Amino acid sequence: MDTVTISASEVNKLRQQTGAGMMDCRKALVESGGDFEKAIDYLRAKGQKVAANRSDREAKEGVVVAKSNADGNYGVIVTISSETDFVAKNQEFITFANDVTLLALHNMPADVDALKALAMDNATVGEKLMEMVAKIGEKIDISRYEQLNADAVVSYIHGNYRIGVLVGLNKSESEAILAAGKDVAMQIAAMKPLAVDVKDVPAELVEREKAIAIEQIIAEGKTGDMAEKIAVGKVNKFFKENTLLQQAFVKDNSKSVADYLKSVSDGLTVTAFKRVGIGS
Repeated sequence: MDTVTISASEVNKLRQQTGAGMMDCRKALVESGGDFEKAIDYLRAKGQKVAANRSDREAKEGVVVAKSNADGNYGVIVTISSETDFVAKNQEFITFANDVTLLALHNMPADVDALKALAMDNATVGEKLMEMVAKIGEKIDISRYEQLNADAVVSYIHGNYRIGVLVGLNKSESEAILAAGKDVAMQIAAMKPLAVDVKDVPAELVEREKAIAIEQIIAEGKTGDMAEKIAVGKVNKFFKENTLLQQAFVKDNSKSVADYLKSVSDGLTVTAFKRVGIGS
């Protein structure tokens, strides 16, 4: 594979498989010519501890539940993992995950340990988890817990509990803002943005992305000044594809997500988001 054709989706795929950083994954794919197995070997050779993460992620199943409160200003995502898809699709397991998420929503525990300590049907959530382990015969656990506060928080569950999204907006919930939040949540589920906006990406990561682009271009035989100019364009394109507000809106790709939100309500924007998927 020509190194310059490596896409953001390929970088995300390697990042999900290995747990390594975004820029490290891009570098590995560049160095390996786009071969995923060679890229994993490259990461390991550079001291990245990816082997265990990789096997864990490939084996992980479960459900992701996202819910927002009645006031529409707070939301949670809870992931309850299982070993097999068969268990993840069991209605009792799904109901349990929803019940745990409602407890989290109403009690606002600080972390997973606090969530497991909450009372649930004359026991704790942790004890109920152990009961399910004994009953089902698989390792079952709360593997992820996220919270989000904003003027408006919209929750969304995609793909039969495979992906959960929370979107925080800067204006209080109304019918129009709720609908816009759902649209943006679906965008996040599908397009996997790395950040809300370019300004939310650390400067050192921007510089690393630029350095990788320059390395790619110089390898093609371009001069230093030309490489610098082309690299700026590549970095801008990368962030347009990978930051939420700059992404093309999936329902109307003639406008960006930022432009779509402004068309709904002047000044409306996303303040934060959470996206959790099985295996990611």
